[in-house]
Amino acid sequence: MRSHSNGRFLSGLSPLARASLMVAAFFALDKVLAFGRAVVVARQFRFSAELDAFNAANNLPDMLFALISGGALAMAFIPLMTRALTLQGRAQAWSLFSRVMNLAFVVTVSLAVLIALFAEPIVRAEIGIAPGFGRSQQRLVAELMRLHLVATVLFSLSGLVTAGLQAHQHFLLPALAPTLYNVGQIFGALVLAPEEGYVLGPLRLPHFGLGVRGLVFGVILGAALHLAVQVPGLIHYRFRWTPILDLRSPEIRDVLRVIGPRLATMFVIQLVFVARDNLASRLGQTGAVSFLTYGWMIMQVPETVLGTAVAVALLPALSRYAAYANWQAFGATLEKVLRLLVALTLPVAVIGAVGLEPLIQAVFGLDGGGRATLAWTTRAFLLALPGYAIQEVLTRSFYARKEALIPLFSVMIRFAVYLAIGISALAFFRPVGAPAIALADLALSAEALVMLRWLNRRLAQRIRLRRSLLRGLGAALLAGGLSYGLMSMLPGPAGLAALSGMGIAGLLALRLIWREIRSLQTL
Repeated sequence: MRSHSNGRFLSGLSPLARASLMVAAFFALDKVLAFGRAVVVARQFRFSAELDAFNAANNLPDMLFALISGGALAMAFIPLMTRALTLQGRAQAWSLFSRVMNLAFVVTVSLAVLIALFAEPIVRAEIGIAPGFGRSQQRLVAELMRLHLVATVLFSLSGLVTAGLQAHQHFLLPALAPTLYNVGQIFGALVLAPEEGYVLGPLRLPHFGLGVRGLVFGVILGAALHLAVQVPGLIHYRFRWTPILDLRSPEIRDVLRVIGPRLATMFVIQLVFVARDNLASRLGQTGAVSFLTYGWMIMQVPETVLGTAVAVALLPALSRYAAYANWQAFGATLEKVLRLLVALTLPVAVIGAVGLEPLIQAVFGLDGGGRATLAWTTRAFLLALPGYAIQEVLTRSFYARKEALIPLFSVMIRFAVYLAIGISALAFFRPVGAPAIALADLALSAEALVMLRWLNRRLAQRIRLRRSLLRGLGAALLAGGLSYGLMSMLPGPAGLAALSGMGIAGLLALRLIWREIRSLQTL
């Protein structure tokens, strides 16, 4: 009977819910691969100064990608392309896409050249990437940064292709692309970087001995795969490239008008990551940058599977409601999604925090001090998990409404709160190390609350989350307590006991928030 009931539940899902679950499944696969790659890298480089240099070197190329073709253009461009598809047809939409893509590529290449030329001063500056590192480590950061920019140029194309396909309500290939990106990075970690070949069963993998530089070559390979896997989608939707820029056209001016605030928003978001590594480089703690990078990555597993997946699938639907000025459907859909995320992320954060340390020991093989530091850093990040997920959805709701200034104002509040917490942590809690800096991510929760308040002022019927919040908190406390008790009582290895306790506690939490889960059928 239960199997039949589950089948009815799944078959009754709305198209938006099915798209969200499909994207979540691929994002989960991507995170599994990313986690596997991260474990290989961590075991190989052992949270060393070299690994800190690799992680710090990603900051500026990641900022450039996020500004030009990643989150900035993609999130602001999807509603505009959706409107062109809805009101003008595919040919006109692809013409707009071509002109935006050409502009993004030219700008990315130009900025990449400038960053490559001035890489070392950027790394050494007091407000730069890593002023607290020694000179040799700073030179390595600059070298790795220059290599990483090659991948950024590839992403200047691939990120927009993702946006174009999602505007067509096609999510399969864009969801698969990050998985192949991780495949490229895994190849770099297993084959290009090691001094000795890894043994996988009866096979010994070839090796090139490139060290940490091999990791960056893996990033470049992954970026190429990220683009290549989406090309069949362009062919399927009959993409025709138009080799012009045409900055004077009304459509491009419309894009630039919307993208301006989004560019500023993404710039501030990326400044948070730069500030995080800047502060970490001053702790005097070897591995601090990497502890923060890995703690954030672990938190991002549930955040991506829950918050990002739902938000990605939701944006085209919200854009369509906005195009037809159907604000009742807009608000009702948004409220159901936010209730679901609030109820889900609270118990996930607590269960994860409880069962984390034995799993870190089993996976990363760290000593007692390193294990505890990574565990507490991740717990600090998990406190912000609900805020992250809610902020993902609310940001997209404002872009669907073409109110791009609101996310800009809210992220400025986040950055101010982040700096206040981070600088205070560095001044008063320096011995705590990386976990103290990670607590600054609570600024995300402040931003989410501000955005929700501003959105409610614009909707005829306010979004109400109180009941879902209480159910989520109740589920978190009960499931967290159950997980802790089971971990203490179950026999066998600590990692297996942690997994078992977390799994059973997760089932209890799902039962307690089933009302929110069932809302997937009516999205």
